[in-house]
Amino acid sequence: MAVSGKKASKQFSSSTTSMASDEDLKIYCQPCGEEGPRLPAHGYCTDCKEHLCNNCFTAHKVSRFSKHHTLQDATNMPKVLQQPSTSIHNGQPDVLTTPCLKHPQEMIKFYCHDHVEFLCSVCVTLEHQATSCNVNYIPDISGDLIDSKEYQVTLNAVNTTCDHFQQILKDVKNMTYKSNSSLKETLAEIKIFRQEINQRLDELERQAEDAANVIEQENNKHLKAAEKTCEEVTKSLKASTDKIKQLNISKQFDKLCMELKLAEKTLTDMEEKELKFSLYDIKEHNFKENVAILTNLKAEKSFGTLTKRTLNKEALPIQIQSRQSSHEGDIHVKTSKDKDKCWISGMTLLTRDLLIIADYNNKAVKMVDTSSQSVSYQLQLDDQPWDITPVTSTELAVTLPYKQTIQFISISLNKLIKKHTVKVDGKCYGISCYQGKFVVSFLNPAKLQILDLNAAIQTTIDGNNVFKYPWFITSNKSSIYVSDCNMTTVTRLNWQGDSISSYSGMSFPSGISLSDDGTVFVCD
Repeated sequence: MAVSGKKASKQFSSSTTSMASDEDLKIYCQPCGEEGPRLPAHGYCTDCKEHLCNNCFTAHKVSRFSKHHTLQDATNMPKVLQQPSTSIHNGQPDVLTTPCLKHPQEMIKFYCHDHVEFLCSVCVTLEHQATSCNVNYIPDISGDLIDSKEYQVTLNAVNTTCDHFQQILKDVKNMTYKSNSSLKETLAEIKIFRQEINQRLDELERQAEDAANVIEQENNKHLKAAEKTCEEVTKSLKASTDKIKQLNISKQFDKLCMELKLAEKTLTDMEEKELKFSLYDIKEHNFKENVAILTNLKAEKSFGTLTKRTLNKEALPIQIQSRQSSHEGDIHVKTSKDKDKCWISGMTLLTRDLLIIADYNNKAVKMVDTSSQSVSYQLQLDDQPWDITPVTSTELAVTLPYKQTIQFISISLNKLIKKHTVKVDGKCYGISCYQGKFVVSFLNPAKLQILDLNAAIQTTIDGNNVFKYPWFITSNKSSIYVSDCNMTTVTRLNWQGDSISSYSGMSFPSGISLSDDGTVFVCD
């Protein structure tokens, strides 16, 4: 007779065969047979499809995971081993032989949904009681996983993540190559700068040398003049002396008188020439260095600085760091150019101090300096903008629903500059850019489109009954989130367009955003 629960079926599997001897007819406990000694079976569980010894049979009746199972005693239990039903497992049953990390002597047989952990019997008993955890016996939940939606979604997510990280590696390699190439160019610029410094020092050195050469030339000029004058004077005076001596010997008194007077006059003239020589400004020179040059060089801590410029990371998302929120005041964005009441239909925070907003009523995109809490620049558009998304750190994309276009805007020198526009297939509202792809939402009919940067359509996702007014969207590496004010839902889709989950409970979900930890924020 059955011990508990509904009456067990007495049908045996058609695949079983009768045993040929008394020894073959002995049925042993299957759980104990996996991990311990072979003990005779005392009963049978029709849910687990296992024969049980006396201890396992008794424990099976009180365990919270099996106390509701249907048990058969030794009289009513099957006399042959039963094969698991194919309704539970679509494939061959597995033998659970993975040891528990905490209790190596026990095998993993359970899964805790709350803690996302695999458990053995000891873990369940000690740390994951029924009052606090949602725990399942693995064979009870594994049967429907073959080719299931969870299998497909997980596999797609794994493949998407692998592709994402391959793209990250590709981009990192590309950026590393660009960075290393820029360093080579930088080193060449350093050498050019050093050459310019050397050239300037050479010029200053040549100036000093030229000044010294000029002085030397003047000195040599004076020296030659002195040599010439002194030679002439010496020659003239020697000739006069010889003549005076001869006239004195010959007793020619008159001539001697005249020659002496001429010699006296010549001596007077020589005194004047000697005075002229004494006026020559001939000096000894020493070098006094310009200490400012050396002082400045010693004061400098580097030859220059390596300025950094962020490379475009096509595969890497623009992330806003999570932070605590607090009200720090209001920023009034109405300007003298506005002709109507401001209606901020979309915004994006590029940096801590730079907020870009779309003003629908005034057909404008405004740059807001959050540090000064004022509009620093306003760009007028041809039509009403709806939503806005960053493409790179210096480029934005804005949807113009009634023009059915996406307007690209660049940021340069604290100004917003209109660039090119691309035509899209309908009234475009929400827009989000991730990994070089746009996700754009449309109304009438409701749909999403995944576009490349040239607005070429890659995937179209029809609204059907999933969404009717997908005004705003956001995305990350694995998901696309759509807020629908008509369905009053936020729907999560994967990048293949499959609806994964949906959240309701708001009255009018509108603007939507993601933090870098995956938290979704929705304006209601």
